[in-house]
Order: sequence, then structure tokens, then C-alpha cells
Amino acid sequence: MRCQRCHNETRVHTVSMFNTQEICMDCAIKEKAHSEYENARKREAEEVRKGNYNYEGIGKPVDL
Repeated sequence: MRCQRCHNETRVHTVSMFNTQEICMDCAIKEKAHSEYENARKREAEEVRKGNYNYEGIGKPVDL
């Protein structure tokens, strides 16, 4: 598969905390270092607790 963010070929991926993109682990590492990551993670957890399993995220920051 190709990473939906950087478009590099990858065999391992995860879903972004900011949106619904399937991203490679390199992009995931960059995402975790972003200042808004913890906010995105908390909002995701809140939505899941409310039963919203299709939460689209807070949106990818422009500088990511």
C-alpha cells in the first residue's frame, strides 16, 4: 500500500489521529511529535467513549 500522506510504499501502516488517512510509520512518528497530537488523541478517546466509532478527527494541521 501507499501512505495516504507521503505516498511512499509501506507494508506497515496506522490510521492518523488527526483524520482518517492511513499513514506509514514515518508519518505517524512525525504526527506524534506535533504540538496538537495530544489534543487530537484526547478528542478521539472522548468520541469513542460516546459511541462515535466513525469520528473523522480534528483535521490535519497545515504544518504537518
